[in-house]
Amino acid sequence: MSIYKYTAAQLYSWLTSQEDMVVLDVRNKVDFGRFKVESPFPFTLENVSYFDFMEIEDECVAKVPKGKPVKVVCAKEGSAKFVAEILEKHGFDDIGYLEGGIKSWGNLLVPVLLNPDSDYQLYQFIRPGKASCSYGLINGDEMMLFDPSRNVDFYLDFAKSKQCKITHTCETHLQADYIAGSRLLAEKSGAEFLANENDFKGSKINYTPLTDGAEFTFSKPGGTVKCLFTPGHTPGSTSFLVDNNYIISGDMVFIQSVGRPDLGGQVDAWSDTLFDSLQKVKTLDDKLAILPGHYMDWQEANSNLIFTATLAEAKEFNKAIYAIDNKADFLAFIKGNMRKQPDEYATIRLINANLEHVDDDKAEELDLGKNECAASAYAAQQQEASK
Repeated sequence: MSIYKYTAAQLYSWLTSQEDMVVLDVRNKVDFGRFKVESPFPFTLENVSYFDFMEIEDECVAKVPKGKPVKVVCAKEGSAKFVAEILEKHGFDDIGYLEGGIKSWGNLLVPVLLNPDSDYQLYQFIRPGKASCSYGLINGDEMMLFDPSRNVDFYLDFAKSKQCKITHTCETHLQADYIAGSRLLAEKSGAEFLANENDFKGSKINYTPLTDGAEFTFSKPGGTVKCLFTPGHTPGSTSFLVDNNYIISGDMVFIQSVGRPDLGGQVDAWSDTLFDSLQKVKTLDDKLAILPGHYMDWQEANSNLIFTATLAEAKEFNKAIYAIDNKADFLAFIKGNMRKQPDEYATIRLINANLEHVDDDKAEELDLGKNECAASAYAAQQQEASK
């Protein structure tokens, strides 16, 4: 088999179908450590620098297992193709290189239908490279989006494939860990941008302010969306109840954690607000399906590789957090599990408010990298273990 180019979507399919292969990442160790290909299932992942292949070719080739397909990954595509040619010269016969480089993996969105037997369709768009999720709600020829990423062409193409028009694009909060797509989608599609002014006042965005308790409907019955203010992660954090069956919770409620209230530098005040919001959430129907904005790892996915759990399940998993019954103890928990937020978060917030602009290369650099929006003992332990 000759050298071939493969896509991020193909790589995801191979990983989730547990194909026996080797993923060879030829970026330097720093970039590899910051952001890499991950899968819900074990697979062989090797990191051997492209520069080492140039200088000590034979030693590097010896590190690559033979007898399996090799999928080479690099920063932008060219280095992966170069290494693929070296491997072919050394007798490897099934070698692919990732089209577009690692950024194509970082921008990949995988649509999963959550309710196949309903009169409306609710999709979770999983972004494996970012451990994040956005959502699309379709009824007839209309579609609402929630927390779309900057890969706006995907959402436009998806809407076209479903023969519908994007009518609304909603933000659960002013994102800090990735560059949001709502503003660009609104500009390109004419969709109405909906956001909480407690986060977006002062932004240079033409948006419609949300109202706590307000409902949004389609032209046809079904898929009613109710706005629920749940501040704490940010002052304007908002959840969206879909037909009282699902809650799109943004970064406020996660499956295995809760949102962190310190990203704005006001941990004491925001911690109290987050505590109050959690008390509100605790009173909701335990059967509600949580649809989070992020996950920490693939262990949170169910058997269908979907990131969802009932509110009852989330409260049980996080019972130590939900059991805290006063603001002082909750603040102590938050401070005991805080991690330093990445330096780029301040810049991303400005970009998402349309107060700062960067070129595409800089946007890719800022946008890629895992989220740090959860507050949990697990997250703090993971950080300590990585030191």
